[in-house]
Amino acid sequence: MRAIVLAAGKGSRMLSTVPKPLHLVNGVPMTRHILKSLEELDLERTVVVVGHQAPLVSQTLTQMSGDPTRLEFAKQPVQRGTADATKVGLRALSSGGGFGADSDVLVLPGDMPLLTSDTLTELQDHHVKSGAAATLLTAEFRDPSGYGRIVRDEQGGIERVVEHIDAAPHELTICEINTSIYCFNWRLLDGALRDVESSNSQNEYYLTDVVELLRASGHLVTATIAGDPDEMRGVNDQKQLVECETLLRARANVR
Repeated sequence: MRAIVLAAGKGSRMLSTVPKPLHLVNGVPMTRHILKSLEELDLERTVVVVGHQAPLVSQTLTQMSGDPTRLEFAKQPVQRGTADATKVGLRALSSGGGFGADSDVLVLPGDMPLLTSDTLTELQDHHVKSGAAATLLTAEFRDPSGYGRIVRDEQGGIERVVEHIDAAPHELTICEINTSIYCFNWRLLDGALRDVESSNSQNEYYLTDVVELLRASGHLVTATIAGDPDEMRGVNDQKQLVECETLLRARANVR
């Protein structure tokens, strides 16, 4: 398995000149927290997709890496959504060769500093044992505002993911959210990415659309629910940054 970390965004809601991936959480850039968790997994390679202030982000994360030889960077010239960023990362991973037909790729955002290697290992294990085309890591939030919702069919299977801004009123009542962390069969992901369109309210290419495309093609899509919802907290503004720092310090104190 290989990994793609999506860290190209500007983070305009942070109201800062500091690139979003480099905002400090407990003294460490938030994306470095993600990379540290990945270093504890058995991964062949890790590619970080960068965009805004790419040279600064790449240099800083490389300097702090526990194993710079396994860390690579790919630039997304224009930020056109998570599906486009994933395509950039997948292209970089494929360039080195070694992808077999059954190889898998872990895709995750660079703004979830509370995420642990244990949770990622559970996701990996579930994906490999199920033989699924895609496995989503989901979570149940009391207040799911702002997050994409998991829409299931009558049998409880994953049907699709709908972004909060595009959700219908009845879909907004769903409390199971998409964490934006996935395992994919790389070949099926590569094919589905070519069919993703930008016909949504943001005019962006959503990675979540791959879920519906794979299911429509008859492929198995599964999910595993995170045991600790706090791990799934993302950082999009200063308030969420403070909340994550508080939780991270509390975790360190307990340890």
